[in-house]
Amino acid sequence: YFYLPTHTFTFEDFPETSEPVWILGKEYNALTEKDEILSDVTSRLWFTYRKNFPPIGGTGPTSDTGWGCMLRCGQMILGEALVCRHVGRDWRWARGQRQREEYISILNAFIDKKDSYYSIHQIAQMGVGEGKPIGQWYGPNTVAQVLKKLAVFDTWSRLVVHVAMDNTVVIEDIKRLCMPWLDAAGACCEPDGAGELNGCPQGACALEEETALWKPLVLLIPLRLGLSDINEAYIETLKQCFMLPQSLGVIGGKPNSAHYFIGYVGEELIYLDPHTTQPAVDPCEDSQVPDETYHCQHPPCRMHICELDPSIAAGFFCRTEDEFDDWCMRIRRVRFRGLPMFELVDSQPSHMVSVDALNLTPDFSDSDRLERFFDSEDEEFEILSL
Repeated sequence: YFYLPTHTFTFEDFPETSEPVWILGKEYNALTEKDEILSDVTSRLWFTYRKNFPPIGGTGPTSDTGWGCMLRCGQMILGEALVCRHVGRDWRWARGQRQREEYISILNAFIDKKDSYYSIHQIAQMGVGEGKPIGQWYGPNTVAQVLKKLAVFDTWSRLVVHVAMDNTVVIEDIKRLCMPWLDAAGACCEPDGAGELNGCPQGACALEEETALWKPLVLLIPLRLGLSDINEAYIETLKQCFMLPQSLGVIGGKPNSAHYFIGYVGEELIYLDPHTTQPAVDPCEDSQVPDETYHCQHPPCRMHICELDPSIAAGFFCRTEDEFDDWCMRIRRVRFRGLPMFELVDSQPSHMVSVDALNLTPDFSDSDRLERFFDSEDEEFEILSL
């Protein structure tokens, strides 16, 4: 027997417990399904600090160590959405096997280079356009807003990324965004050259028929669940979110130290930690990606739920309208098992500014109020303009 001091790189084995283990909407038994739990966790995309990638913006940093953790968590929550979108929640990764084309295209969307849809380069530079210098830490709300803007260029996935503001999810707004044919004014034109990004122009048309009636939804909900500490009245409701089949998990953590939370067991949250610096990866000539460093192959990290910083963003993925309707039904049931984290309403309350007004008015007068409410550690938050 020997003792290892506790630090970022010491990983405890998964606990032997009769408590149910929930990972992104799936329930496991820790006593009889430990291999299945670890396989599920390992199959999630794990994005960490990287070094020696091309300079951001041509002359900027070649590593995101020390500042990119929330950006990497944003990549992980969106990466999970792309996995659900293109290969399915039940897909599993195995070391050394030749991977299917869709999975390789997903990984290519996050490779650390300027022309990948969701690279650290794209996220950091989109932030520059909104007053966030490269190297400045993002809060969960800001990274959600940036991902929303980047997804517009992803003609392969054809996602709608909706960021619900004012702690309110408006069903009418989401259906108008996901079914633009309902509202001719809501029809979306793809940006010039978007199909050339990421090296996957052939994928843009393949999914048009599938998304003609409903564009798959990534719903991100920035929340503040207390002042300096999480209000315990929210804990049971937060746990319920990880039990929903539509769950993409939660991004949050502590100020300047972000984690991607994918589930819970007992009173502990299960998370993937981006605070490991690995060398940047280049795709092979046959477009395969050396992918072992994108999967966490040790037992996942855990922390007591009361240690969670109250500023978070919860994510959900609804491939079809039926899945969204099912999510709404489940949320209406969940909200009575604890203090509701957000409101679900059929249409825009009269006191709320419309989604379009929020997105299109850079000097919206309530931006200071929204900053304090959603993202207190993110002092230079702005309403992002399209």
